[in-house]
Amino acid sequence: SCGVDVVLDVNVVIEGDVVIGDGAIIEANCVLKNCSIGEDAVIHAFSHVDGAVVGPQCQIGPYARLRPGAELGEQAKVGNFVEVKNSVLGPGAKANHLAYVGDASVGADANIGAGTITCNYDGANKHRTELGKNVFIGSNSTLVAPLKVEDDGFVAAGSTVTATVGSAQLAVGRAKQRNIDGWKRPVKPKK
Repeated sequence: SCGVDVVLDVNVVIEGDVVIGDGAIIEANCVLKNCSIGEDAVIHAFSHVDGAVVGPQCQIGPYARLRPGAELGEQAKVGNFVEVKNSVLGPGAKANHLAYVGDASVGADANIGAGTITCNYDGANKHRTELGKNVFIGSNSTLVAPLKVEDDGFVAAGSTVTATVGSAQLAVGRAKQRNIDGWKRPVKPKK
């Protein structure tokens, strides 16, 4: 079903049971399949929404992929080249660039930095990542599940995190930088 004042741009594909709320905007070349789009949500161009629930006033894409089990609270944002699978993003939560959020719960107003990956699969089993309210995950972080970052927790950019981060704690999980004097770039053999 489709609400009032909905904008469907060119080449939008709608498959299965799709509900689009009043005032929603679906930009060009999106695919909507068995999903629900909330009031005043915007699905930017080239995004795929499959089996997901998108709350009111959410911003999705461009080039985002929401897979089955993705649930986004009011005003959540999933940006370009972000994939969300079997995860809940609370109201105001953001994953704006180049991230994978799988088998996770993300609290209200949490921020997931560019290049962050939730490592949910160990080769045999899937595990969950739990991020509390107001959590900040710095860019290029790797969150190895099972993992919990409590409310107001902070993960420094470039960290690999494997243990619980407590409330209002900063996790830094990276090696100290070393600068090697006299290093020579390898030379390719001549043909």
